[in-house]
Amino acid sequence: MKALFRIIAALIAALVAAFSYFTQTETNPVTGEKQRIGMSVEQEIALGLQAAPKMAQQYGGLSADRAASEMVKRVGQKIVNTNLEESPYRFDFHLLADSSTVNAFALPGGQVFITQGLLKRLQNEDQLAGVLGHEIGHVIGRHSAEQVAKAKLTEGLTGAAVIATYDPNNPSSMGTAAVAALIGNMVNMKYGRSDELESDQMGVNYVANAGYRLEAMLEVMQILEAAGGKQRQAEFFSTHPSPQNRMEKIRETIAARQVKPVQ
Repeated sequence: MKALFRIIAALIAALVAAFSYFTQTETNPVTGEKQRIGMSVEQEIALGLQAAPKMAQQYGGLSADRAASEMVKRVGQKIVNTNLEESPYRFDFHLLADSSTVNAFALPGGQVFITQGLLKRLQNEDQLAGVLGHEIGHVIGRHSAEQVAKAKLTEGLTGAAVIATYDPNNPSSMGTAAVAALIGNMVNMKYGRSDELESDQMGVNYVANAGYRLEAMLEVMQILEAAGGKQRQAEFFSTHPSPQNRMEKIRETIAARQVKPVQ
């Protein structure tokens, strides 16, 4: 009888999660794409502004290098002004003090960050534009907002699976619950890889329109590959595609613009 109640409760939880996800649809104000998102543009902006100070703190705060910080802002704003004058987002670009971490990321609404550790590996503004163009693509693609909605769906479905399969009197049932949780995580990882490739494509076009060298996007991938070292995690278990995979897709985008890619 208890098993039946668990199954019923699991079905209800799964239905609620699925209904909430599939009924939340927004039209991207820039791309026109219909997306399953549970927050407005205004909420994205507010969330990003609220999270920005905490995220900066995790990377040692903002860099004290005024010249480098101004360069990051100038290059980022040039890309925005060239491509996204009608965008509803409030873009701002920040250089983080962390000199050992090689990273760049964007928060919902337009707060974009790059670490000193990545910037010092870049050789010119074209490569910096490639990094920032990619992160701008995440914002315009509303990838963070999509991830929140997908995470809620996955959490709901995974929770339903745990409710249905876990028996407190049978410790071995935790194995099934763990498998359900792992599958849920992998689903979101797949979405992450798709987002990365889309942002690469958007970044190529943004960089080109702003007058920067397209080949710099490929150079950035080579820099990231070198920074990752020889021991890379299998792509299937990573939110980021391998640099080789990304370079292949970038070459395709460059070719579509009738620009000869670097070999």
